[in-house]
Amino acid sequence: QAIINSTITPNMTFTKTSQKFGQWADSRANTVYGLGFASEQHLSQFAEKFQEVKEAARLAREKSQDKTELTNPALNITSHQVLPSPIISSNGPGEDKLFRSQSADVEIGTEKERLKKMLSEGSVSEVQWEAEFFSLQDNNSKLVAALHEANANVEQWKKQLAAYQEETESLRLRVAELEAQGAQDSSSENNKEELSQTLEELELLIKAKDEEIQMLKSHKCGRWEAEGEREETLQKLQ
Repeated sequence: QAIINSTITPNMTFTKTSQKFGQWADSRANTVYGLGFASEQHLSQFAEKFQEVKEAARLAREKSQDKTELTNPALNITSHQVLPSPIISSNGPGEDKLFRSQSADVEIGTEKERLKKMLSEGSVSEVQWEAEFFSLQDNNSKLVAALHEANANVEQWKKQLAAYQEETESLRLRVAELEAQGAQDSSSENNKEELSQTLEELELLIKAKDEEIQMLKSHKCGRWEAEGEREETLQKLQ
């Protein structure tokens, strides 16, 4: 909690310069007070409390004025009524002088109140200008921070874009290598199939040759048998 020594008067105004900052001015002390809060809710609570204290000060001033008017009836008459000159002259020179001096005091007091009001209005406008200045300054700082953040994000996006481009290029090279390897694998598969087909053809050819050899061998055996029979027949003929 912060303790601030400030007299609250009915003509003071609490101004919210931003969501978490507020100000009020004391023209008599020539001082501007400013408070920063942790949240907008705390600022609203303080503004409500300020309004309550301001209303209490207004009621206290009205009560004091009522008491002053009750204890000083002559001042009450001169401040609210304009006494005609015949009544004043009929009261005699001494009383006439008394009423005139009290009337002059009231006029001086009224002039002072008017000057105070003008000064307070000037101080309020000054506070409003200062509040607007602080609000603009706050917005400016927020914009500068947002600009710095955007620049930092742009730099980060550039780095990410460069990294993505490099990764894309490496992926393209990898795809090209895989395509070349796939082409080699397909050619080797084709060669393998051709070799397998040639091997099968050779096996079939070998099998056919074996059959021919067997046939030739069987024919040869038949010839040998025929030659033997022929020789036996010749021997019998002889």
